[in-house]
Amino acid sequence: MIAVERGGVILHTERYRECVAFYRDVIGLPVEFTKEAPDDPLTCLTLGQAYLTIETGGVARDAAKTRRENPVTIRLNVHDVEAAARYLRSHRIVVSVATYPSGVIGRFSGPDGNPCQLRDQGRFHP
Repeated sequence: MIAVERGGVILHTERYRECVAFYRDVIGLPVEFTKEAPDDPLTCLTLGQAYLTIETGGVARDAAKTRRENPVTIRLNVHDVEAAARYLRSHRIVVSVATYPSGVIGRFSGPDGNPCQLRDQGRFHP
């Protein structure tokens, strides 16, 4: 068994600075640290009890990436999906909200086209 102390996601991006600004300033994830190496910058943000590290080396797409292009979705559990969706829309982010038996989901994409979701935290555990 591995004693995992904390989990995280590394997001390889093409539009590094735009992605950092999006997840830090629009989504509101706090910065843990930044490494400003000219050829290999990275920024680590707190993602709930985990972390999201943004690095270079990815490929951007102007539209939302398909699951085939990026099989991982960044999920953000929130208290009120509709309110969070309105906030994102005020920042010109396209969000589609749908209700399922398991809860409310808001789908949107980051600056590189990486899929993200808002999820109703209150109904996360059925």
